[in-house]
Amino acid sequence: MTYVIAEPCVDLLDRACIEECPVDCIYEGNRMLYIHPDECVDCGACEPVCPVEAIFYEDDTPEQWKDYYKANVEFFDDLGSPGGASKIGKIDKDHPLIEALPPMGDAH
Repeated sequence: MTYVIAEPCVDLLDRACIEECPVDCIYEGNRMLYIHPDECVDCGACEPVCPVEAIFYEDDTPEQWKDYYKANVEFFDDLGSPGGASKIGKIDKDHPLIEALPPMGDAH
């Protein structure tokens, strides 16, 4: 089990969760943040600090955003386990699910 970042994060990228994460497992893509499923220790520190409630425990992800679990996992398919977001910096890509979304800036 892991935590999942869902649609409310798209084009917002608040980053409060990154500051709270004790294991540095929240990575930044072009349009949203992603939690590395193998590096996350399920501490839950990120969830309450998200200003738009975009972070969910895997089993608690709302039905309309269930695909975001797969997006968070598959984002790392070609990256493997970098072992820390701060040393990687922003990753110049997004999962195809996120890339296909219309701009969300005004929706938040």
